[in-house]
Amino acid sequence: MSRMIFINLPVEDLKASMAFYQSLGFENNPQFTDDTAACMVWSESINVMLLTHEKWRTFTSRPIPPSSSSEVMLAISCESREAVDVMNETAAKNGGTADINPMQDFGFMYNRNLADPDGHVWEAMWMNMSAFPSGDAGK
Repeated sequence: MSRMIFINLPVEDLKASMAFYQSLGFENNPQFTDDTAACMVWSESINVMLLTHEKWRTFTSRPIPPSSSSEVMLAISCESREAVDVMNETAAKNGGTADINPMQDFGFMYNRNLADPDGHVWEAMWMNMSAFPSGDAGK
C-alpha cells in the first residue's frame, strides 16, 4: 500500500462542510461516508475526513478548538497562481473565509490562506521551483 494521509477535522455541519470541500474540487468517497463522517478526496494520497463533533469525541476527549483559533495550517498545492486565486474566491462563495492571512508573493511561490466554515486554515499555494532563488539557503 502506498503512503497516504488522512486529515481528520471536526465539523459543526457535515453536509455544509461536504458542499464546501466539493466546491474546492475535493471528491466524496462514499465508501467512508455516513451521517457522522465524510471522506473528501484531494488526490490518491490526500484525504480529508470530516467528522461531526459527536464522532470526533469518540477519538479524543481533547476540546475542539473554537473556529477563531489556528491549531494548524494545511498547505495544498495548486497547478497555477490562477488556481490559487480561484480556490480562495471559491472558498469565500461557499461558506468559507478568503484571505484570512495576507497574501504572499515571492515570485517563485505564491500563496493565499483561506478557512473552511469551521475555521480550519488552508494555504492554497503554487510554486515554480525552476524560479527558486539560488544561493546559500542555509546561511
